[in-house]
Amino acid sequence: MSTVTLKGNPVQVDGRFLKTGDKAPAFTLVAKDLSNVALSSFAGKRKVLNIFPSIDTPTCATSVRRFNEQAATLQDAVVLCISADLPFAQARFCGAEGLENVVTLSTLRGAEFLRDYGVALASGPLAGLAARAVVVLDQNDKVLHAELVSEIAHEPDYEAALKVL
Repeated sequence: MSTVTLKGNPVQVDGRFLKTGDKAPAFTLVAKDLSNVALSSFAGKRKVLNIFPSIDTPTCATSVRRFNEQAATLQDAVVLCISADLPFAQARFCGAEGLENVVTLSTLRGAEFLRDYGVALASGPLAGLAARAVVVLDQNDKVLHAELVSEIAHEPDYEAALKVL
């Protein structure tokens, strides 16, 4: 179990957060068309997992916009924006913002992802959602970079995440 803060207040996070060198656990999440999408769907590509509580909050929305901008320049890589938001909300946001370079995935039918990746908020007002984190995987799903953002209201370190690609 880890601890992060939300506006300075401690929040417990369940599961063991991944570390550099770990093999990422397999997952199946829900795409904007309600289909199931597995981690293996992105085999052979490097993956940036932008994990956050809700696309309808300012910091989360900013992270999706920033990674969308950066994704346009990445070779053989995909940015997966993962939250507990319904796929409809994720699609609405990306459509309204014109974001086409990221893939949104929902934990709607994949709540075990939160614990398996060590990002399950277990206390505080956002309990049940994901903590803010960025995990970068190589083509074989080995962790190249992992950041559990210590303050949920803060943005992740984009530069550190992208430089390992």
